[in-house]
Amino acid sequence: MHNILVAYDGSDPARRALVTGIELARKFDASLAIVSVVPVHPGRVGVDPWDDRSVHDEELAEARKIAKSQGVEVELIEPTGDPAKAIERVAEIGRFDTIVVGSRDLGTFSRILEGSVSTHVATHAQATVVVAR
Repeated sequence: MHNILVAYDGSDPARRALVTGIELARKFDASLAIVSVVPVHPGRVGVDPWDDRSVHDEELAEARKIAKSQGVEVELIEPTGDPAKAIERVAEIGRFDTIVVGSRDLGTFSRILEGSVSTHVATHAQATVVVAR
């Protein structure tokens, strides 16, 4: 593990992923980046009004503060798009060898309607994927 990417959205599962990413970065003396994706859904108006860039700016600032309190410097990345595909794309472009995501433990119905970011990333990314529970 040399280059770790943590997917972060401010939720409890994302916090678990962040803590895991920080622990891995410290243990392996790896670089750490945190990604928060501003969702853009095809067929809808650009960005969801309840989930805009300012929300993600706050989430990333919170994540940076948590990492810094543990002595870890981070790079912040804030792309737009479908969260699962954007995380996969960022990992590939940034040559991250490890991705850490949280799992919301969606039920079957929610997984069908919403999809699971962690499942998509775990099954599509070219990097090692750690799912924090």
